[in-house]
Amino acid sequence: MIDPGVSVDRSRSPSSLSFAPGFNVAVPFIDRHVAEGRGAKVAIRFRGGEVTYATLAENVNRCGNALLRLGLRRGQRLLMVVKDCPEFFYLFWGAIKAGIVPVPLNVILRAADYRIILEDSGCSGLVYSPEFATEVEGALASARPEVALPVEGGERSLRALLAAAPAQLDAVPADASAPCFWLYTSGSTGRPKGTVHRHRDMVVTSELFGRGVLSVSEDEVIFSAAKLFFAYGLGNAMTFPLWAGATSVLLDARPTAQNTLETIERVRPTLYFGVPTLYASQLQVLETARPDLSSLRLCVSAGEPLPAEIFRRWKARTGLTVLDGLGSTEALNTFLSNRPDDVRPGTSGRPVPGYEVRIVAPGGGEAAVGEQGRLHVKGASTAVEYWNNPEKTAQTMLGDWLDTGDTYFRDEDGYYHHCGRSDDMIKVGGMWCSPIEIESRLVAHPSVLEAAVAGIPDASGLIKPEAWVILRDGVAPSEVLAAELMEHCKSQLAPYKFPRRVHFTGELPKTATGKIQRYRLRSNAGQAWGPTTDR
Repeated sequence: MIDPGVSVDRSRSPSSLSFAPGFNVAVPFIDRHVAEGRGAKVAIRFRGGEVTYATLAENVNRCGNALLRLGLRRGQRLLMVVKDCPEFFYLFWGAIKAGIVPVPLNVILRAADYRIILEDSGCSGLVYSPEFATEVEGALASARPEVALPVEGGERSLRALLAAAPAQLDAVPADASAPCFWLYTSGSTGRPKGTVHRHRDMVVTSELFGRGVLSVSEDEVIFSAAKLFFAYGLGNAMTFPLWAGATSVLLDARPTAQNTLETIERVRPTLYFGVPTLYASQLQVLETARPDLSSLRLCVSAGEPLPAEIFRRWKARTGLTVLDGLGSTEALNTFLSNRPDDVRPGTSGRPVPGYEVRIVAPGGGEAAVGEQGRLHVKGASTAVEYWNNPEKTAQTMLGDWLDTGDTYFRDEDGYYHHCGRSDDMIKVGGMWCSPIEIESRLVAHPSVLEAAVAGIPDASGLIKPEAWVILRDGVAPSEVLAAELMEHCKSQLAPYKFPRRVHFTGELPKTATGKIQRYRLRSNAGQAWGPTTDR
Protein backbone atom coordinates (compact mmCIF):
# COMPACT_ATOMS: atom_id res chain seq x y z
CA MET A 1 0.00 0.00 0.00
CA ILE A 2 1.32 3.44 -0.95
CA ASP A 3 1.88 5.87 1.89
CA PRO A 4 0.31 9.16 0.71
CA GLY A 5 2.45 11.17 3.12
CA VAL A 6 -0.52 13.08 4.54
CA SER A 7 -2.95 12.18 7.29
CA VAL A 8 -6.37 13.76 7.71
CA ASP A 9 -8.26 13.89 11.00
CA ARG A 10 -11.88 14.50 9.97
CA SER A 11 -13.21 14.09 13.50
CA ARG A 12 -12.19 17.71 13.98
CA SER A 13 -13.76 20.74 12.34
CA PRO A 14 -12.05 21.93 10.26
CA SER A 15 -10.15 18.79 9.30
CA SER A 16 -6.66 18.57 10.75
CA LEU A 17 -3.83 17.85 8.29
CA SER A 18 -0.35 16.55 9.02
CA PHE A 19 2.40 15.86 6.48
CA ALA A 20 5.25 13.35 6.55
CA PRO A 21 8.88 14.34 5.90
CA GLY A 22 9.72 14.20 2.20
CA PHE A 23 6.07 14.84 1.21
CA ASN A 24 5.46 15.09 -2.55
CA VAL A 25 1.87 16.10 -3.34
CA ALA A 26 1.72 13.97 -6.51
CA VAL A 27 1.58 10.85 -4.34
CA PRO A 28 -1.81 11.43 -2.65
CA PHE A 29 -3.37 13.04 -5.71
CA ILE A 30 -2.17 10.46 -8.28
CA ASP A 31 -0.42 7.37 -6.93
CA ARG A 32 -2.73 6.37 -4.11
CA HIS A 33 -5.84 5.80 -6.25
CA VAL A 34 -4.56 2.65 -7.94
CA ALA A 35 -3.42 1.30 -4.58
CA GLU A 36 -6.87 2.01 -3.15
CA GLY A 37 -8.62 0.09 -5.95
CA ARG A 38 -9.69 2.91 -8.27
CA GLY A 39 -7.47 1.93 -11.20
CA ALA A 40 -10.39 1.08 -13.51
CA LYS A 41 -12.47 4.08 -12.49
CA VAL A 42 -12.80 7.03 -14.90
CA ALA A 43 -10.75 9.99 -13.71
CA ILE A 44 -11.21 12.25 -16.76
CA ARG A 45 -13.91 12.54 -19.39
CA PHE A 46 -13.12 14.66 -22.42
CA ARG A 47 -14.20 15.09 -26.02
CA GLY A 48 -11.89 12.31 -27.22
CA GLY A 49 -12.85 9.70 -24.64
CA GLU A 50 -12.00 8.73 -21.08
CA VAL A 51 -8.91 8.28 -18.91
CA THR A 52 -8.95 5.86 -15.98
CA TYR A 53 -7.02 6.43 -12.78
CA ALA A 54 -4.59 3.67 -13.78
CA THR A 55 -3.93 5.30 -17.17
CA LEU A 56 -3.59 8.68 -15.51
CA ALA A 57 -0.95 7.37 -13.09
CA GLU A 58 0.96 5.67 -15.90
CA ASN A 59 1.01 8.77 -18.08
CA VAL A 60 2.00 11.02 -15.20
CA ASN A 61 5.02 8.75 -14.72
CA ARG A 62 5.81 8.72 -18.44
CA CYS A 63 5.57 12.49 -18.57
CA GLY A 64 7.86 12.98 -15.57
CA ASN A 65 10.41 10.67 -17.18
CA ALA A 66 10.08 12.44 -20.54
CA LEU A 67 10.76 15.82 -18.94
CA LEU A 68 13.84 14.45 -17.17
CA ARG A 69 15.09 12.91 -20.42
CA LEU A 70 14.76 16.32 -22.06
CA GLY A 71 17.22 17.64 -19.50
CA LEU A 72 14.90 19.49 -17.14
CA ARG A 73 16.13 19.37 -13.57
CA ARG A 74 14.76 19.69 -10.08
CA GLY A 75 13.49 23.18 -9.25
CA GLN A 76 13.43 24.40 -12.86
CA ARG A 77 10.24 25.94 -14.21
CA LEU A 78 8.08 24.44 -16.94
CA LEU A 79 5.58 26.81 -18.56
CA MET A 80 2.34 25.22 -19.76
CA VAL A 81 0.16 26.84 -22.41
CA VAL A 82 -2.14 23.85 -22.61
CA LYS A 83 -5.89 23.57 -23.18
CA ASP A 84 -8.15 21.57 -20.86
CA CYS A 85 -7.20 18.04 -21.87
CA PRO A 86 -5.61 14.95 -20.26
CA GLU A 87 -2.12 16.14 -21.19
CA PHE A 88 -2.57 19.08 -18.82
CA PHE A 89 -2.90 16.55 -15.97
CA TYR A 90 0.07 14.50 -17.21
CA LEU A 91 2.34 17.55 -17.45
CA PHE A 92 1.32 19.18 -14.21
CA TRP A 93 1.61 16.10 -12.01
CA GLY A 94 4.50 14.53 -13.94
CA ALA A 95 6.56 17.67 -13.40
CA ILE A 96 5.74 17.78 -9.68
CA LYS A 97 6.54 14.10 -9.22
CA ALA A 98 9.90 14.64 -10.95
CA GLY A 99 10.71 17.72 -8.84
CA ILE A 100 10.11 20.21 -11.68
CA VAL A 101 7.91 23.28 -11.10
CA PRO A 102 4.89 23.49 -13.45
CA VAL A 103 3.56 26.97 -14.31
CA PRO A 104 0.18 26.88 -16.12
CA LEU A 105 -0.47 30.04 -18.16
CA ASN A 106 -3.54 31.74 -19.53
CA VAL A 107 -4.05 30.28 -23.01
CA ILE A 108 -5.53 33.46 -24.53
CA LEU A 109 -2.52 35.73 -23.99
CA ARG A 110 -0.60 37.33 -26.85
CA ALA A 111 3.01 36.85 -27.86
CA ALA A 112 4.09 40.00 -26.00
CA ASP A 113 2.51 38.67 -22.78
CA TYR A 114 4.17 35.27 -23.13
CA ARG A 115 7.49 36.97 -23.81
CA ILE A 116 7.23 38.90 -20.54
CA ILE A 117 6.44 35.73 -18.58
CA LEU A 118 9.20 33.76 -20.29
CA GLU A 119 11.69 36.38 -19.16
CA ASP A 120 10.19 36.89 -15.70
CA SER A 121 9.97 33.20 -14.82
CA GLY A 122 13.45 32.23 -15.98
CA CYS A 123 11.85 28.99 -17.20
CA SER A 124 13.79 26.10 -18.68
CA GLY A 125 10.90 24.54 -20.59
CA LEU A 126 7.61 25.30 -22.32
CA VAL A 127 4.93 22.93 -23.65
CA TYR A 128 1.96 24.22 -25.63
CA SER A 129 -1.16 22.99 -27.40
CA PRO A 130 -0.92 23.44 -31.19
CA GLU A 131 -3.97 25.73 -31.14
CA PHE A 132 -1.85 28.39 -29.45
CA ALA A 133 1.25 27.98 -31.61
CA THR A 134 1.04 31.37 -33.34
CA GLU A 135 1.27 33.44 -30.16
CA VAL A 136 3.60 31.06 -28.30
CA GLU A 137 6.05 30.71 -31.17
CA GLY A 138 5.93 34.48 -31.65
CA ALA A 139 7.22 34.81 -28.09
CA LEU A 140 9.80 32.05 -28.58
CA ALA A 141 11.33 33.99 -31.46
CA SER A 142 13.05 36.29 -28.95
CA ALA A 143 13.03 34.34 -25.67
CA ARG A 144 13.59 30.62 -26.12
CA PRO A 145 14.01 28.23 -23.14
CA GLU A 146 16.12 25.09 -23.35
CA VAL A 147 13.04 22.93 -24.09
CA ALA A 148 10.03 24.03 -26.17
CA LEU A 149 7.65 21.57 -27.79
CA PRO A 150 3.99 21.13 -28.74
CA VAL A 151 1.67 18.64 -27.09
CA GLU A 152 1.14 16.85 -30.41
CA GLY A 153 2.53 16.89 -33.94
CA GLY A 154 5.53 14.82 -34.98
CA GLU A 155 8.39 13.08 -33.22
CA ARG A 156 9.34 16.15 -31.22
CA SER A 157 6.02 16.37 -29.37
CA LEU A 158 4.89 15.52 -25.87
CA ARG A 159 2.71 12.64 -27.06
CA ALA A 160 5.57 11.06 -28.98
CA LEU A 161 7.89 11.40 -25.99
CA LEU A 162 5.28 9.89 -23.65
CA ALA A 163 5.00 6.79 -25.79
CA ALA A 164 8.76 6.19 -25.52
CA ALA A 165 9.20 7.01 -21.83
CA PRO A 166 9.23 4.48 -18.96
CA ALA A 167 5.95 3.97 -17.09
CA GLN A 168 7.56 3.86 -13.62
CA LEU A 169 8.76 6.88 -11.68
CA ASP A 170 9.51 7.36 -8.01
CA ALA A 171 8.36 10.66 -6.57
CA VAL A 172 11.21 13.05 -5.77
CA PRO A 173 11.19 13.65 -2.00
CA ALA A 174 10.09 17.19 -1.22
CA ASP A 175 8.37 18.86 1.72
CA ALA A 176 4.88 20.14 2.46
CA SER A 177 6.23 23.70 2.72
CA ALA A 178 8.54 23.50 -0.30
CA PRO A 179 7.72 25.42 -3.53
CA CYS A 180 5.71 23.17 -5.84
CA PHE A 181 3.97 25.11 -8.65
CA TRP A 182 3.31 28.68 -9.76
CA LEU A 183 0.27 30.48 -11.06
CA TYR A 184 0.42 33.90 -12.67
CA THR A 185 -2.25 36.30 -11.39
CA SER A 186 -4.99 37.13 -13.86
CA GLY A 187 -4.11 40.80 -14.06
CA SER A 188 -7.32 42.45 -12.81
CA THR A 189 -5.28 45.46 -11.70
CA GLY A 190 -2.31 45.37 -14.07
CA ARG A 191 0.70 43.22 -14.95
CA PRO A 192 0.45 39.54 -13.87
CA LYS A 193 2.71 38.30 -11.06
CA GLY A 194 4.16 34.83 -10.53
CA THR A 195 2.54 33.39 -7.38
CA VAL A 196 4.60 30.65 -5.72
CA HIS A 197 2.59 27.84 -4.08
CA ARG A 198 3.72 24.96 -1.88
CA HIS A 199 3.15 21.20 -1.95
CA ARG A 200 0.58 21.38 0.83
CA ASP A 201 -1.60 24.11 -0.68
CA MET A 202 -3.70 21.92 -2.99
CA VAL A 203 -4.37 19.48 -0.15
CA VAL A 204 -5.59 22.34 2.06
CA THR A 205 -8.03 23.79 -0.48
CA SER A 206 -9.31 20.37 -1.54
CA GLU A 207 -9.97 19.36 2.04
CA LEU A 208 -11.26 22.64 3.50
CA PHE A 209 -13.39 23.89 0.61
CA GLY A 210 -13.78 20.94 -1.77
CA ARG A 211 -14.69 18.42 0.87
CA GLY A 212 -15.56 20.65 3.80
CA VAL A 213 -17.99 23.08 2.12
CA LEU A 214 -18.97 21.36 -1.14
CA SER A 215 -18.93 17.80 0.28
CA VAL A 216 -17.17 16.46 -2.83
CA SER A 217 -17.29 12.66 -2.70
CA GLU A 218 -15.92 9.76 -4.75
CA ASP A 219 -19.26 9.48 -6.58
CA GLU A 220 -19.08 13.05 -7.89
CA VAL A 221 -18.88 13.98 -11.57
CA ILE A 222 -17.51 17.53 -11.74
CA PHE A 223 -17.73 19.97 -14.64
CA SER A 224 -15.98 23.32 -14.49
CA ALA A 225 -16.52 25.89 -17.21
CA ALA A 226 -13.68 27.78 -15.52
CA LYS A 227 -10.40 26.63 -17.06
CA LEU A 228 -7.54 24.67 -15.54
CA PHE A 229 -4.89 27.34 -16.04
CA PHE A 230 -6.05 29.58 -13.20
CA ALA A 231 -6.64 28.90 -9.52
CA TYR A 232 -10.43 28.59 -9.52
CA GLY A 233 -10.48 26.11 -12.42
CA LEU A 234 -7.42 24.22 -11.18
CA GLY A 235 -9.27 23.35 -7.99
CA ASN A 236 -12.68 22.73 -9.55
CA ALA A 237 -11.61 20.59 -12.48
CA MET A 238 -8.52 18.87 -11.12
CA THR A 239 -7.61 18.92 -7.44
CA PHE A 240 -11.12 18.60 -5.94
CA PRO A 241 -12.05 15.52 -8.03
CA LEU A 242 -8.61 13.93 -7.70
CA TRP A 243 -8.56 14.40 -3.93
CA ALA A 244 -11.92 12.64 -3.62
CA GLY A 245 -11.30 9.99 -6.30
CA ALA A 246 -14.13 11.49 -8.38
CA THR A 247 -14.48 12.14 -12.13
CA SER A 248 -13.57 15.40 -13.90
CA VAL A 249 -15.27 16.54 -17.12
CA LEU A 250 -13.09 18.67 -19.43
CA LEU A 251 -14.26 21.03 -22.15
CA ASP A 252 -11.37 21.98 -24.42
CA ALA A 253 -13.23 24.80 -26.18
CA ARG A 254 -13.95 28.32 -25.04
CA PRO A 255 -16.97 27.99 -22.72
CA THR A 256 -20.23 29.44 -24.05
CA ALA A 257 -23.77 29.30 -22.74
CA GLN A 258 -24.64 26.79 -25.46
CA ASN A 259 -21.73 24.36 -25.15
CA THR A 260 -21.74 24.33 -21.35
CA LEU A 261 -25.45 23.57 -21.17
CA GLU A 262 -25.03 20.89 -23.83
CA THR A 263 -22.15 19.38 -21.83
CA ILE A 264 -24.24 19.28 -18.66
CA GLU A 265 -27.09 17.56 -20.50
CA ARG A 266 -24.81 15.05 -22.23
CA VAL A 267 -22.34 14.13 -19.47
CA ARG A 268 -24.70 14.63 -16.50
CA PRO A 269 -22.33 16.06 -13.89
CA THR A 270 -23.41 16.43 -10.28
CA LEU A 271 -21.44 19.61 -9.54
CA TYR A 272 -21.02 22.59 -11.87
CA PHE A 273 -18.66 25.58 -11.57
CA GLY A 274 -19.17 28.78 -13.54
CA VAL A 275 -18.65 32.54 -13.38
CA PRO A 276 -21.33 35.26 -13.16
CA THR A 277 -21.00 36.29 -16.81
CA LEU A 278 -21.65 32.73 -17.94
CA TYR A 279 -24.63 32.26 -15.63
CA ALA A 280 -26.14 35.44 -17.11
CA SER A 281 -25.60 34.16 -20.66
CA GLN A 282 -27.01 30.74 -19.79
CA LEU A 283 -30.14 32.38 -18.38
CA GLN A 284 -30.71 33.99 -21.76
CA VAL A 285 -30.53 30.58 -23.46
CA LEU A 286 -32.83 29.07 -20.83
CA GLU A 287 -35.57 31.53 -21.75
CA THR A 288 -36.27 29.46 -24.87
CA ALA A 289 -34.38 26.17 -24.37
CA ARG A 290 -35.02 23.44 -21.79
CA PRO A 291 -31.83 21.36 -21.42
CA ASP A 292 -31.92 18.58 -18.85
CA LEU A 293 -30.00 19.82 -15.80
CA SER A 294 -31.47 17.28 -13.41
CA SER A 295 -28.15 15.59 -12.70
CA LEU A 296 -26.83 18.69 -10.89
CA ARG A 297 -27.05 18.87 -7.13
CA LEU A 298 -25.21 22.17 -6.78
CA CYS A 299 -23.74 25.08 -8.74
CA VAL A 300 -20.82 27.29 -7.70
CA SER A 301 -19.74 30.76 -8.80
CA ALA A 302 -16.62 32.88 -8.31
CA GLY A 303 -14.39 35.25 -10.26
CA GLU A 304 -16.63 38.28 -9.69
CA PRO A 305 -19.46 38.74 -7.18
CA LEU A 306 -22.67 37.05 -8.30
CA PRO A 307 -25.49 39.65 -8.38
CA ALA A 308 -28.45 38.67 -6.22
CA GLU A 309 -30.72 39.09 -9.23
CA ILE A 310 -28.82 36.43 -11.21
CA PHE A 311 -28.96 34.10 -8.18
CA ARG A 312 -32.74 34.54 -7.95
CA ARG A 313 -33.33 34.14 -11.68
CA TRP A 314 -31.17 30.97 -11.83
CA LYS A 315 -32.99 29.51 -8.83
CA ALA A 316 -36.39 30.31 -10.34
CA ARG A 317 -35.47 28.89 -13.75
CA THR A 318 -33.57 25.74 -12.71
CA GLY A 319 -34.44 25.11 -9.06
CA LEU A 320 -30.70 25.02 -8.34
CA THR A 321 -28.73 27.01 -5.78
CA VAL A 322 -25.59 28.86 -6.86
CA LEU A 323 -23.01 29.20 -4.09
CA ASP A 324 -21.07 32.42 -4.52
CA GLY A 325 -17.71 32.90 -2.83
CA LEU A 326 -14.38 34.67 -2.88
CA GLY A 327 -10.99 33.17 -3.60
CA SER A 328 -7.78 34.37 -5.19
CA THR A 329 -4.70 33.15 -7.00
CA GLU A 330 -2.70 33.94 -3.86
CA ALA A 331 -5.02 31.92 -1.58
CA LEU A 332 -5.36 29.27 -4.35
CA ASN A 333 -9.11 28.80 -4.03
CA THR A 334 -12.19 29.86 -2.08
CA PHE A 335 -11.90 31.10 1.51
CA LEU A 336 -15.23 32.97 1.82
CA SER A 337 -18.35 31.17 0.69
CA ASN A 338 -22.05 30.65 0.98
CA ARG A 339 -23.01 27.10 2.00
CA PRO A 340 -25.66 24.72 0.65
CA ASP A 341 -27.67 25.23 3.85
CA ASP A 342 -26.67 28.86 4.46
CA VAL A 343 -27.07 31.23 1.51
CA ARG A 344 -27.35 35.02 1.56
CA PRO A 345 -27.77 36.19 -2.07
CA GLY A 346 -25.56 39.11 -3.05
CA THR A 347 -22.88 38.27 -0.46
CA SER A 348 -19.70 36.16 -0.40
CA GLY A 349 -21.05 34.24 2.56
CA ARG A 350 -18.92 33.46 5.61
CA PRO A 351 -15.31 32.31 6.13
CA VAL A 352 -14.57 28.73 5.08
CA PRO A 353 -13.65 26.78 8.24
CA GLY A 354 -9.87 26.66 8.47
CA TYR A 355 -9.41 30.25 7.27
CA GLU A 356 -9.44 33.46 9.24
CA VAL A 357 -10.47 36.77 7.72
CA ARG A 358 -10.38 40.33 8.98
CA ILE A 359 -11.42 43.68 7.57
CA VAL A 360 -8.89 46.43 8.17
CA ALA A 361 -10.34 49.94 8.41
CA PRO A 362 -8.62 52.89 6.70
CA GLY A 363 -7.11 53.90 10.04
CA GLY A 364 -5.45 50.52 10.45
CA GLY A 365 -7.63 48.89 13.12
CA GLU A 366 -10.29 46.21 12.78
CA ALA A 367 -13.34 47.55 10.95
CA ALA A 368 -16.63 47.72 12.83
CA VAL A 369 -19.73 45.90 11.64
CA GLY A 370 -20.96 47.66 8.50
CA GLU A 371 -17.69 49.58 8.04
CA GLN A 372 -15.80 49.11 4.79
CA GLY A 373 -12.15 48.16 4.82
CA ARG A 374 -9.48 46.06 3.20
CA LEU A 375 -9.98 42.29 3.42
CA HIS A 376 -7.15 40.13 4.79
CA VAL A 377 -7.12 36.33 4.94
CA LYS A 378 -4.96 33.85 6.86
CA GLY A 379 -4.79 30.17 5.96
CA ALA A 380 -2.46 27.29 5.13
CA SER A 381 -2.95 27.56 1.35
CA THR A 382 -1.69 31.12 0.86
CA ALA A 383 1.27 31.69 -1.44
CA VAL A 384 4.86 32.06 -0.28
CA GLU A 385 5.76 35.06 -2.46
CA TYR A 386 5.51 36.76 -5.80
CA TRP A 387 8.45 35.53 -7.85
CA ASN A 388 11.14 38.13 -8.39
CA ASN A 389 8.96 40.88 -6.88
CA PRO A 390 10.00 41.55 -3.28
CA GLU A 391 8.28 44.94 -3.13
CA LYS A 392 4.86 43.57 -4.06
CA THR A 393 5.44 40.53 -1.84
CA ALA A 394 6.07 42.82 1.15
CA GLN A 395 2.92 44.82 0.38
CA THR A 396 0.69 41.75 0.07
CA MET A 397 2.10 38.95 2.26
CA LEU A 398 1.90 40.46 5.74
CA GLY A 399 3.35 37.75 7.94
CA ASP A 400 0.64 35.07 8.17
CA TRP A 401 -1.91 37.41 6.62
CA LEU A 402 -2.60 38.02 2.95
CA ASP A 403 -3.91 41.41 1.84
CA THR A 404 -6.44 40.47 -0.84
CA GLY A 405 -6.77 43.98 -2.27
CA ASP A 406 -10.57 43.71 -1.98
CA THR A 407 -12.82 46.12 -0.10
CA TYR A 408 -15.45 44.43 2.07
CA PHE A 409 -17.80 44.99 4.96
CA ARG A 410 -19.38 42.49 7.32
CA ASP A 411 -23.04 42.82 8.20
CA GLU A 412 -24.55 42.24 11.63
CA ASP A 413 -25.38 38.62 10.72
CA GLY A 414 -21.76 37.83 9.85
CA TYR A 415 -22.06 37.78 6.05
CA TYR A 416 -19.34 39.44 3.98
CA HIS A 417 -20.24 41.94 1.25
CA HIS A 418 -17.84 42.64 -1.62
CA CYS A 419 -17.54 46.32 -2.54
CA GLY A 420 -14.92 45.90 -5.27
CA ARG A 421 -11.18 45.91 -5.61
CA SER A 422 -9.68 48.52 -3.31
CA ASP A 423 -8.21 50.28 -6.37
CA ASP A 424 -11.69 50.31 -7.97
CA MET A 425 -13.53 52.13 -5.17
CA ILE A 426 -14.98 55.48 -6.24
CA LYS A 427 -15.04 58.55 -4.02
CA VAL A 428 -17.96 60.76 -5.09
CA GLY A 429 -18.44 64.07 -3.28
CA GLY A 430 -16.21 62.86 -0.47
CA MET A 431 -18.20 59.62 -0.01
CA TRP A 432 -17.02 56.16 -1.00
CA CYS A 433 -19.01 54.28 -3.59
CA SER A 434 -18.80 50.61 -4.61
CA PRO A 435 -18.87 49.87 -8.35
CA ILE A 436 -20.32 46.44 -7.60
CA GLU A 437 -23.35 47.95 -5.86
CA ILE A 438 -24.17 50.00 -8.97
CA GLU A 439 -23.43 47.08 -11.31
CA SER A 440 -25.76 44.80 -9.33
CA ARG A 441 -28.54 47.35 -9.58
CA LEU A 442 -28.05 47.72 -13.34
CA VAL A 443 -28.10 43.95 -13.88
CA ALA A 444 -31.45 43.83 -12.07
CA HIS A 445 -32.98 45.79 -14.98
CA PRO A 446 -34.69 43.44 -17.45
CA SER A 447 -32.86 44.95 -20.44
CA VAL A 448 -29.34 44.46 -19.03
CA LEU A 449 -27.18 41.38 -19.46
CA GLU A 450 -23.91 42.68 -17.97
CA ALA A 451 -22.59 45.94 -16.56
CA ALA A 452 -19.33 47.47 -15.41
CA VAL A 453 -18.82 50.72 -13.50
CA ALA A 454 -15.69 52.82 -13.04
CA GLY A 455 -14.90 56.25 -11.66
CA ILE A 456 -14.12 58.75 -14.43
CA PRO A 457 -13.29 62.48 -14.15
CA ASP A 458 -16.06 64.73 -15.43
CA ALA A 459 -15.59 68.06 -17.25
CA SER A 460 -14.63 69.69 -13.96
CA GLY A 461 -12.14 66.97 -13.09
CA LEU A 462 -14.39 65.47 -10.39
CA ILE A 463 -14.67 61.68 -10.20
CA LYS A 464 -18.13 60.32 -11.04
CA PRO A 465 -19.44 56.80 -11.77
CA GLU A 466 -19.85 55.83 -15.40
CA ALA A 467 -21.42 52.59 -16.63
CA TRP A 468 -20.68 50.27 -19.54
CA VAL A 469 -23.70 48.10 -20.31
CA ILE A 470 -24.22 45.02 -22.48
CA LEU A 471 -27.89 44.73 -23.39
CA ARG A 472 -29.81 41.50 -23.65
CA ASP A 473 -30.58 40.07 -27.10
CA GLY A 474 -33.25 42.01 -28.91
CA VAL A 475 -32.89 45.19 -26.85
CA ALA A 476 -31.80 48.29 -28.76
CA PRO A 477 -29.73 51.08 -27.15
CA SER A 478 -31.34 54.51 -26.93
CA GLU A 479 -31.27 57.79 -25.07
CA VAL A 480 -34.55 56.82 -23.44
CA LEU A 481 -33.10 53.54 -22.16
CA ALA A 482 -29.97 55.28 -20.84
CA ALA A 483 -32.16 57.69 -18.85
CA GLU A 484 -34.27 54.78 -17.65
CA LEU A 485 -31.18 52.95 -16.37
CA MET A 486 -30.00 56.04 -14.51
CA GLU A 487 -33.42 56.40 -12.89
CA HIS A 488 -33.42 52.66 -12.12
CA CYS A 489 -30.25 53.22 -10.06
CA LYS A 490 -31.46 56.45 -8.44
CA SER A 491 -34.65 54.78 -7.24
CA GLN A 492 -32.84 52.26 -5.02
CA LEU A 493 -29.33 53.60 -4.37
CA ALA A 494 -28.06 56.61 -2.48
CA PRO A 495 -28.44 59.72 -4.68
CA TYR A 496 -24.74 60.12 -5.43
CA LYS A 497 -24.31 56.52 -6.65
CA PHE A 498 -26.08 56.61 -10.02
CA PRO A 499 -23.95 56.48 -13.23
CA ARG A 500 -23.57 59.91 -14.85
CA ARG A 501 -23.06 58.38 -18.29
CA VAL A 502 -24.12 55.07 -19.80
CA HIS A 503 -22.09 53.46 -22.59
CA PHE A 504 -23.89 50.70 -24.48
CA THR A 505 -21.22 48.24 -25.58
CA GLY A 506 -20.78 44.77 -27.03
CA GLU A 507 -18.00 43.62 -24.70
CA LEU A 508 -16.26 44.39 -21.43
CA PRO A 509 -12.53 44.12 -20.66
CA LYS A 510 -12.07 41.04 -18.49
CA THR A 511 -9.47 38.66 -17.21
CA ALA A 512 -9.65 34.97 -18.11
CA THR A 513 -11.44 34.36 -14.80
CA GLY A 514 -14.24 36.75 -15.72
CA LYS A 515 -13.08 39.62 -13.52
CA ILE A 516 -13.81 43.04 -14.94
CA GLN A 517 -10.63 45.03 -15.57
CA ARG A 518 -11.94 48.39 -14.41
CA TYR A 519 -8.48 49.92 -14.66
CA ARG A 520 -8.77 49.47 -18.43
CA LEU A 521 -12.08 51.32 -18.41
CA ARG A 522 -10.46 54.13 -16.43
CA SER A 523 -7.48 54.23 -18.77
CA ASN A 524 -9.82 55.05 -21.64
CA ALA A 525 -10.79 58.24 -19.77
CA GLY A 526 -14.50 57.79 -20.19
CA GLN A 527 -14.43 56.60 -23.77
CA ALA A 528 -16.39 53.49 -24.64
CA TRP A 529 -14.91 50.02 -24.59
CA GLY A 530 -15.39 47.90 -27.69
CA PRO A 531 -18.35 48.20 -30.09
CA THR A 532 -20.53 50.82 -28.48
CA THR A 533 -23.32 53.32 -28.65
CA ASP A 534 -22.56 56.18 -26.27
CA ARG A 535 -25.48 57.69 -24.34
